[in-house]
Amino acid sequence: MERRHDTRHDAVHTQPDPPVDVLHDRRWAKDLRGAVQCSAGILVLLLLIDWGAGSLTATRGALWAGLGVLLFLILFPPRVTAGEGWLASREPLRKRSVRTDLLVSVRTLDGVSQRLVLRDVLGGRVEISPQVLLDNPDLWHRLDEDAHRSATRGSLTCGQTALRRISERIDRENARTVFKVSGLD
Repeated sequence: MERRHDTRHDAVHTQPDPPVDVLHDRRWAKDLRGAVQCSAGILVLLLLIDWGAGSLTATRGALWAGLGVLLFLILFPPRVTAGEGWLASREPLRKRSVRTDLLVSVRTLDGVSQRLVLRDVLGGRVEISPQVLLDNPDLWHRLDEDAHRSATRGSLTCGQTALRRISERIDRENARTVFKVSGLD
């Protein structure tokens, strides 16, 4: 006997959930190519100098190769991705993520390179360069929406000033770009 509303049949023929929109850093591939080119260029230069001096051996070649790999690991750009309610940064040896809809604090660290530190209520911590947000307005928009959601919920206790400064910086950069493109600069 055949049943019309068999649950197994319905489960097989239901439509899958729509894919979650994941945003990526658009400059990451270019930055990765730059890291590869720089480390490979240094490696080739060191090998050529050693070979030209007549002192290149297998041990020295391995040493220079190790130095090239180390330089690549230092220059490797973190891959920043975001979706609704989260932001992640993947580096060669680790991946860190934070719930942007549950942020506790947002701080800016000044130094040789400025960093934005995001912390959530679950203990997650991510450091990213504000330049990533400047270069990717969609990532900034996603973070800004989720940060406002955190502030509305009351979890974001520290960081409104840092977010406002980044927002002003992004607005300035966008205005400069518009003026430059339109010839009004």
